[in-house]
Amino acid sequence: MSEVKKFLMPDVGEGLEEADIVVWHVKVGDEVHDGQVMVEVETAKALVELPCPYDGVVTELLAAEGDTVAVGAPIIAVAPAGTAAAEPVREQALAADLVPEPVAEPVAEAAPTKEAGKEAGKETRTAVLVGYGVRTSSGKRRPRRADAAAPTNGAARPAPAGGPLALAKPPVRKLARDLGVDLASVRPSGPGGTVTREDVHAAARPAPAPAAQAFQATGPGETIAGERRIPVKGVRKATAQAMVASAFSAPHVTEWVTVDVTRTVKLVRKLRELPDFADTKVGPLLLVARALLVAVARHPEINASWDEANQEIVVRDRVNLGIAAATPRGLIVPNIKDAGGKSLTALAGALTELVATAREGRTSPADLARGTVTITNVGVFGVDGGTPILNPGEAAILAVGAIREQPWVHKGKVKPRQVTTLSLSFDHRMVDGELGSRVLADVAQMLERPKLLFARG
Repeated sequence: MSEVKKFLMPDVGEGLEEADIVVWHVKVGDEVHDGQVMVEVETAKALVELPCPYDGVVTELLAAEGDTVAVGAPIIAVAPAGTAAAEPVREQALAADLVPEPVAEPVAEAAPTKEAGKEAGKETRTAVLVGYGVRTSSGKRRPRRADAAAPTNGAARPAPAGGPLALAKPPVRKLARDLGVDLASVRPSGPGGTVTREDVHAAARPAPAPAAQAFQATGPGETIAGERRIPVKGVRKATAQAMVASAFSAPHVTEWVTVDVTRTVKLVRKLRELPDFADTKVGPLLLVARALLVAVARHPEINASWDEANQEIVVRDRVNLGIAAATPRGLIVPNIKDAGGKSLTALAGALTELVATAREGRTSPADLARGTVTITNVGVFGVDGGTPILNPGEAAILAVGAIREQPWVHKGKVKPRQVTTLSLSFDHRMVDGELGSRVLADVAQMLERPKLLFARG
């Protein structure tokens, strides 16, 4: 079997130690070619498509969907087409595909459900806002044996009598192991007698506790009625660890300022009408980003990081501007490289591309690395402000609150104006109160009088 080649889980980030198998796009017996996407994996930083480096036939998948695999561990075996190792596997796969469908009595066809679409194979896959994108595959579930076919009398499917008869996809099997559920005891509700995630969760949910016990605390791994447990993996796990490390290693200071941004809102409307911005999304965030970049250029010491080993402050010449994004996969902070050197139109284009890439789940580890200063726009959630935690390795983060029409004293009279709150958190080891205050005041002044955004010096 020396002709069989095994592909090892690569380090697709910067020193990552593991990755989770999200979905396979090939199966045993498939012919693959060099460069073909074979699997999607989720690391602590991003979702990554891994191409196959070989031509041949898949002889074995060495990790199941949902498994966490260490970097350097084998995940797939491929043999060159036509070799002794490849042909039996290929022939078995072809033979399995040719097995005739079991004959059953005609039944009324039920309307397809969301669960059926999810569990019945990989013909369709629904896109989410950020994370896994749309992926269509031609893989089909092999025909079931006649005794495993759906009941024909309209009654509920009986629970399997033994372990080997429990039909479930690898992620569902892993979920059952994690929750301590015996698949043989689970009543399946999926197509063809398949056990679904909901079936496993239902089996894991204990009977309602008596009133006297309803308020007892649960122990590790216990689940009571009304609770559900979400495994912390991938990006969400890395974010949790990074935020704890940042919060308890960097001495945070946060300052606030409330600003009349009426002129900025008007400028945004004018920019949207210009041909130069026709293909980009222009919003207040663009001018906030521009204001912060100008402020950093005036006060470069805030564009810094702390070198613990050498007890030094490292000031960066270029600004890699991070934009915090809350996604279904967790918080990510992609950044625009050398944002300070971009024109307003180029910055608008970069922001538009950053958002589109995140929505499609294509944010790469390189896009997440080497950020120097960050903006988090909590205003999109209707929040007035906050005290953001620093992105690890950075000295400052600017939070932008919701823009609201409020009564404001303008030219000696109380008038309705567009008002927002800015808050700047900074690492007090590198940034003292004077520097942080000057940066925040500069940003506020430029948003109040946006003509200053284009002034020199």
